[in-house]
Amino acid sequence: MNIVFMGTPDFAVSALEELHKHHNVMAVFTQPDKPKNRGKKMQAPPVKECAMMYNISVYQPLSLRKGEDAEKSLELLRNLSPDCIVVAAYGQILPESILELPRYKCINIHASLLPKYRGAAPIQKCIIDGETESGVTTMLMAKGLDTGDMLMKKSVEITPEMTGGELHDKLAAVGAELIAETLEACENGLIKPIPQDDSLSSYAGMISKEMCRIDFTKNAIDVYNLIRGMSPSPCAYTFIGDKRLKVYFAVLTDITSDAPCGTVVNENDLTVVCGDKKCIRFTEVQGEGGKRMSTANFVNGNKLPHGTILG
Repeated sequence: MNIVFMGTPDFAVSALEELHKHHNVMAVFTQPDKPKNRGKKMQAPPVKECAMMYNISVYQPLSLRKGEDAEKSLELLRNLSPDCIVVAAYGQILPESILELPRYKCINIHASLLPKYRGAAPIQKCIIDGETESGVTTMLMAKGLDTGDMLMKKSVEITPEMTGGELHDKLAAVGAELIAETLEACENGLIKPIPQDDSLSSYAGMISKEMCRIDFTKNAIDVYNLIRGMSPSPCAYTFIGDKRLKVYFAVLTDITSDAPCGTVVNENDLTVVCGDKKCIRFTEVQGEGGKRMSTANFVNGNKLPHGTILG
């Protein structure tokens, strides 16, 4: 099958590699290079780096919906005339002129069991919500956000200790397998699109910096789920005084305390009181301007006064 692939971050790379094995990937569309870190050196998206490794032509339009880039992209896609456009975390909304262009339409790889967790951050959100199952859905793209008819699904167990990063990697691998199976079923006429039940839908919008801030008035299990859902990126955080402390992982404890929420009841291992009086213990942190490390190493170099309140 002749494929045009549209994707940007690490999540999309596995799918591109799988498609390259079994199909003719004619071109890759990805987001423009962006400056990164303090040096502001321009960095290519992971999908672009992968495509260049396979000598696949790469296009990075600013927009597919308006302006000169959109017109050129539509003309290019018409000339390529792909059988299918496969999309995975591309980061742009496709216009109807593109959605209706390929023979097998535009198929999106979405990292949730639709219609739950439509939107930009389904991986982190399902862990934050305490879900025990996630998965990947392939779907026909429509005008709405992740509202198109579903094609195939595969589920993945979320274990109690699993982080957002670990679930991301597992879903990326499953997504690559599922898109290969979906395209094979399309070619063999075995696909029957299933409309989504909007009444069962939920939304996982883009994560803001404020959403990563730990609210110790919440129950310990909710704080724990936030920390692991946001790990390793964008990472949950709190404050020690005016210094930001990133928290990569924590464990639930049997300790309870009547101290105010956010109080560090054991400054030697960063055990902290939550809203239900239960305590959570940080195990991996990063101080402002420092490196990621175990809590034991952090407290060795950062002695906290007794009764410190975080946040």
